Amino acid sequence: MRQGHFLNLLLAGGLALPMLCGAARANPVVLFDLKSGKVLEHQDAFKRWYPASLSKLMTAYVTFRAIGAGEVALDSPIKVTKHSAGEPPSKMGFKPGSVMRLDNALKMMLVKSANDIAMAVGENIGGSQEAFADRMNAEAARLGMTGTHFVNPNGLYSPDQYTTARDLAVLVTALRNDFPQYAPWFSIEGLAVGKKALPNYNLLIGRYPGADGMKTGFVCSSGFNMIGSATRNGRTLVAVVLGEKSAISRAEAAAKLLDQGFDTPAAGSTTLAALKPYGDTLSPNDLHDEICKKKTKEEQSEAAPTVDAKNKPKSPYQVKLDHPTLIAVGLGGATGPAPKAFVDQTDQNYADVPLPTWRPAKAAN
Repeated sequence: MRQGHFLNLLLAGGLALPMLCGAARANPVVLFDLKSGKVLEHQDAFKRWYPASLSKLMTAYVTFRAIGAGEVALDSPIKVTKHSAGEPPSKMGFKPGSVMRLDNALKMMLVKSANDIAMAVGENIGGSQEAFADRMNAEAARLGMTGTHFVNPNGLYSPDQYTTARDLAVLVTALRNDFPQYAPWFSIEGLAVGKKALPNYNLLIGRYPGADGMKTGFVCSSGFNMIGSATRNGRTLVAVVLGEKSAISRAEAAAKLLDQGFDTPAAGSTTLAALKPYGDTLSPNDLHDEICKKKTKEEQSEAAPTVDAKNKPKSPYQVKLDHPTLIAVGLGGATGPAPKAFVDQTDQNYADVPLPTWRPAKAAN
């Protein structure tokens, strides 16, 4: 049997085959061509994994659908609730009651990976965290993300929030194809909030030629996740990398996949739609102790490790951008229609609050 034919049979059968890198990888990866859907490499593509902040891509997708349906507009108000303000970092730290435009909220969520803002977006558009998670799961089911389940909009650890590399590839395809008008948001180099500059955690942006997206994620149990995309000569490739050991190694792993993909334009004989489940699809892979047990707080961060001025960076993805293009975001300016679900939920909450009474009872006049 010819070798090429044998490889095609393996791919058609949905078997993991690290075609481009030679040695087998220890973590899930998918590399695919966005336009054709052809899979250039995959390994453990159906392995259950904790998505961490990659969940925010589904939060964005649900929100884009809500905008398209007329539920909200880009200038609709997003109010920070007490619950959302209490979410742990990474966060913006706005006080409860603060209000911002929806488009600014989404940019903070995608670039800064702000957990408080993602929760605020979910609560405002869904009416509650639970209701928004229901919408996330409904979209996942509609898109065919068969190995995915959500319970929150920001990706903070829950044993019931999981996905697969293949499902994330499906989500990216829907995001980029259904809502191309928002594609520039995934390649923002940094945000300006007043005088403060917030760089994008995606270290490919501004450093890897053609990089144009999309998101990073980290919790101890997932390790360092990344979806990196790049476009060259009209061809867009997307690398999904899960479970890397650091912010630098995930950027390097994604860049290496993209490099090899651009070097082999004819590769890929199966598509995301045709890829069949394989391997263990039910057992979660928890990296908590390996990633965080003996690591410093700085190492348990989405941000790249700092480099002493006297030392040369060990990686090109550790180099700070000289003059990053910053997009200004902040509070205020929300003149659009308020999200109906949030208004209804707020009215209901107020209706359930008993009328105040004097304590002790006020003396009769």
